[in-house]
Amino acid sequence: MRGLTEAEARVIAVLLASRPDRERERLRLIAIPRSTYHAIRRRAYAEGWLRDRYVPHPVAFDRPMVTFLLSRPYADKSDELETTLANHPGTVVVWRGTQVVLTVVFHRKAAEVDRLTTRISAGHLAPPTTAVTVRTEGPSVPVYFDYEGLWCHVAGFDGTLGYPHGLGGGQAADTEETAPLRLSPHQWWAASELVRRPFNALEGSRGAHLVGPLGLPFSQRRLLQRGWVVHRTILDPARVPSYQGRAADQVVLVTGTPRAGARPELLFSTLSRESRVYPFLFVTGPDRWLFGAMGGAASRTSEGDAARRPVLPTMREYLEGIEILQEPSAGFFSSVDHRYDRLLPDPPASGTPK
Repeated sequence: MRGLTEAEARVIAVLLASRPDRERERLRLIAIPRSTYHAIRRRAYAEGWLRDRYVPHPVAFDRPMVTFLLSRPYADKSDELETTLANHPGTVVVWRGTQVVLTVVFHRKAAEVDRLTTRISAGHLAPPTTAVTVRTEGPSVPVYFDYEGLWCHVAGFDGTLGYPHGLGGGQAADTEETAPLRLSPHQWWAASELVRRPFNALEGSRGAHLVGPLGLPFSQRRLLQRGWVVHRTILDPARVPSYQGRAADQVVLVTGTPRAGARPELLFSTLSRESRVYPFLFVTGPDRWLFGAMGGAASRTSEGDAARRPVLPTMREYLEGIEILQEPSAGFFSSVDHRYDRLLPDPPASGTPK
């Protein structure tokens, strides 16, 4: 497999930023010809390096709680565990490696996930599953599958444009704008169509590189402006080629119990600024934190990196009972790949446009 060119690396970086920039601004930022940009963008989606998703705000659509599950299935029960997780209502991500499964479940009440973990335990599908459950009105998930920081570090680019993107936050469950029962049928229809857009494109003639927000109808642009739905571009580290011999070839998942007085924003700041680790996932529950990062050949060797702050001693300052799971990124497969369309039922007929 050939390595990426600098132009390809720059296009990937600007797309991962998931900013609503006009094309002229993107071309100015990456300094490449328009025709080159379009050819690379088309290739990036066709080769599976990138994919687009529209993520509904959990609170706005009556799923104020999100649980992240880390399961290590018994060897003879891995398929059954994956099926159990994938078939659970509210599951939007099932990311299976050779030894660990990461699952993301949107739900209304904690009991919904309690029933799922009980099924896993009763079926002897895996040892006790690690579950990090958070409410999403506030900044409990400051980084949610955002690979821009990682990619810019791999490519050696200075700074980022949008990182970090989180999940939820910035809204209260009882406000007029976010209460799900007060959304009009037409708004539900527009949101449903929007989250289904990436999958409808695969079934139709629209290319995956054309799934972005350019040219959306007003009702859907309004959803994006209000933050009820957000557009995201997601990297597949296992598929994207290396750049100048560097690649994100290892997935590292870390959990631990926060020490008394530990502040998650300080841990994140220290990791990204001093340790030069850019988590693609960062979840801060009341009793347990979880973050995901990429390692291996993605760690650049330079004079600056030689002086970076060690990662494990840094984590020990904030967490105890630390567990670290590491696997090659090529060993992961998404059986449920950010399927947010599963969260929004078909809208009532009265909500569809005439």
